[in-house]
Amino acid sequence: IIYGISAFGLAQQLNMSNIEASKIINAYFARYPGIELYMQKCRVQAREQGFVTTLMGRKVHLRGINDKNFLMRQFAERQAINAPLQGSNADIIKRAMVKIHRFLATSQTKLLLQVHDELVFEVPDSDVKVMSVKLKELMESVVKLKVPLLVDVGVGKNWDETHE
Repeated sequence: IIYGISAFGLAQQLNMSNIEASKIINAYFARYPGIELYMQKCRVQAREQGFVTTLMGRKVHLRGINDKNFLMRQFAERQAINAPLQGSNADIIKRAMVKIHRFLATSQTKLLLQVHDELVFEVPDSDVKVMSVKLKELMESVVKLKVPLLVDVGVGKNWDETHE
């Protein structure tokens, strides 16, 4: 819903009637009125300026936001809502990676991979406890928000073990 799905789209995904889907969306906005305000603000900014911004101020330009074609305009409006969220997530993880890179400069721990908002490290067994705490602290402190930025740490010999 936060990404701007319509009642029709939600009904299709959940295999229900448009009326039922509409009730779910209306109940969601009634419970979280700030989200609907946020969505409206994104659409207005996009229409007026042709772009939206991430938390770090990066501009995301939106082709079609003022298009006469309803479908093109609707797609651009969904992008206007989604781009600040996804873009801010990307900005935050990139800042975390820079901070961690500096921290790990002389360490045997290595950053191997980024997958969306996750970082995968190779850590010597003897350092797992210390690194788990320190890397969590570094990532949680990369940006100050009104709500705490929380990081979960998983440890395993491979990717599957960390996601059980």
